[in-house]
Amino acid sequence: MTVRNGPASANTGLTSARVRQRMVDRVKELGVRDPRILGALAAVPRHLFVDAALASRAYDDCSLPLGHGQTISQPYIVARSAELAIGAMVAPRTARILEIGTGGGYAAAVFAQIFGEVYSIERVRALHDRARANLRPLRLATVRLAYGDGADGLPGDAPFDAIIAAAAGAQIPPAWGEQLAPGGVVVAPVGDAQQHLSVLRRDSQGRWVCQQIEPVRFVPLLSGVIAA
Repeated sequence: MTVRNGPASANTGLTSARVRQRMVDRVKELGVRDPRILGALAAVPRHLFVDAALASRAYDDCSLPLGHGQTISQPYIVARSAELAIGAMVAPRTARILEIGTGGGYAAAVFAQIFGEVYSIERVRALHDRARANLRPLRLATVRLAYGDGADGLPGDAPFDAIIAAAAGAQIPPAWGEQLAPGGVVVAPVGDAQQHLSVLRRDSQGRWVCQQIEPVRFVPLLSGVIAA
């Protein structure tokens, strides 16, 4: 992947491979060991996806504010979500993924290094536009962005081998189940006051089977769009 360094990298050392590798090493210490995922984290310049005022924290393993009540996801959570999706796949490099909640576009850029096609939908128009601008220099031909209500998914582009959500709800929207390919999974935070990153599959009767993985804290999954 060819990357042009944006203004946030000036005088901060953020283009240093060593700085990025420290972040990758931290994610590995937390238990993500798949070399495809670790390589994807190392390849994507996270500092291009954060505000200039926060550039010095771009490679900390933490979420950071994006505005509009949203955040750029913690690198570990991006990696863990990818790992859980991969676990249900035979051939990740040809898989079609739907991300719910594009934010600034960072997770979509990471997923593009791992999966065959990445669709990502964002309900806040300003963030959708920001993600498009952030991703443009990376020239990721397999990433497709959409502005719309993530609870509705993208029926025109279904089916998907996995749906990965960056917002938490008490229940999984029915549309997501309808848009999964046979054997597909949803990786999403589930819950209100107490949330767990979870893997959800449909059983033979069409009911959701939920495997709780670990406690998390995500922004809430909201319906509708924000145009301003």
